[in-house]
Amino acid sequence: MSRKLRMGMVGGGAGSFIGDVHRKAAAIDGMIELVCGAFSSTAEKSIASGLALNLDKNRCYGTFEEMIKTEAELPEDVRMDFVAIVTPNHMHFPPAKMALEYGFHVVCDKPVTLTLDEAEALKKVVDGSGKLFALTHNYTGNSMVKQARAMVANGELGTIRKIQAQYLQGWLSTSLEKTEQKQAAWRVDPKKSGIGGALGDIGTHAENLIEYITGLKIEEIAADLGRFGEGRILDDDGNMLIRMENGAKGTISISQIALGEENNLGIKVYGTKGSLEWYQENPNELITRWLEEPKKIYTPNGNGLHDEALEVSRIPAGHPEGYLEAFATIYKNFATHLTAINEEKSIEKPDYPTVEDGVRGMKFIYAAVESDKNNSSWTKI
Repeated sequence: MSRKLRMGMVGGGAGSFIGDVHRKAAAIDGMIELVCGAFSSTAEKSIASGLALNLDKNRCYGTFEEMIKTEAELPEDVRMDFVAIVTPNHMHFPPAKMALEYGFHVVCDKPVTLTLDEAEALKKVVDGSGKLFALTHNYTGNSMVKQARAMVANGELGTIRKIQAQYLQGWLSTSLEKTEQKQAAWRVDPKKSGIGGALGDIGTHAENLIEYITGLKIEEIAADLGRFGEGRILDDDGNMLIRMENGAKGTISISQIALGEENNLGIKVYGTKGSLEWYQENPNELITRWLEEPKKIYTPNGNGLHDEALEVSRIPAGHPEGYLEAFATIYKNFATHLTAINEEKSIEKPDYPTVEDGVRGMKFIYAAVESDKNNSSWTKI
């Protein structure tokens, strides 16, 4: 790599969980440096956050509009290369669209936008801009998820027939949004979250993980959503039947009111020759079972891995890798692609979620909500 890529950030100011995660993940592989940002909805807080991150005061901006316009006027060897958007959902589309139109690449948190219309409009902007767009479905960055995907793609499990996925949390079991907990407040507000609550926040991760590992699209969904929190408009729980494009069937269970659960994302994939099982809370083990062989457990940098998994295993076998490393893989693969473009080289198969995955996620949310309104009727995605 000839140089570090320069990152600007929208959102992620003081007290932001996800902003700090993005900054740490982007820095892990030494390919990216934060050079500017519009970190908050108020100029004063934004500048204070930037200074706390040791940025040049002249590159701590009051608004994302100011940042994008000013950075675009800087010399090419100084200005940011791309924008990372780490705001609540309702503030994804405006800065992403503007950044692309001003010639900047974009990394955006999920779900991609507030509405499906915005997602489809953004895809048109991305397609017309010629710029890169990465969506941080970070769990696809785990080395054992890469191993699972490669095994399915190579036909090792045979024909996929059944899939079970879950994403269970319990942090919204009480009315946390009625306190001063900002993370809870915006997630239960349809003006900031969109039409999906848990659906958008965690359901899209389960949907994306299914489609990433299996290489198959979910065609139809029958959803039964719950709104258990007092006064909540958006779903905080849900159970879904799914039908895959190859005829496979499955289930997705999501919840943010499953008391006692922390971050229980997991997936099981059953084929005609074998099956696999992976959980985010124990990300270093991929459990596989076979028709006529003993159970096998794969680990990062362990024996028997495909190249796709080895490439993102950063440390020797037996050393735990987890959430930040998986997140960093999205940034690493995006940075590798962008660096190749800058050096007029090509990448055969860039491996990170894109705006297409974002549109798929929004279609999943909308289909689930429509199904739930119609007594869990089967609804096409």
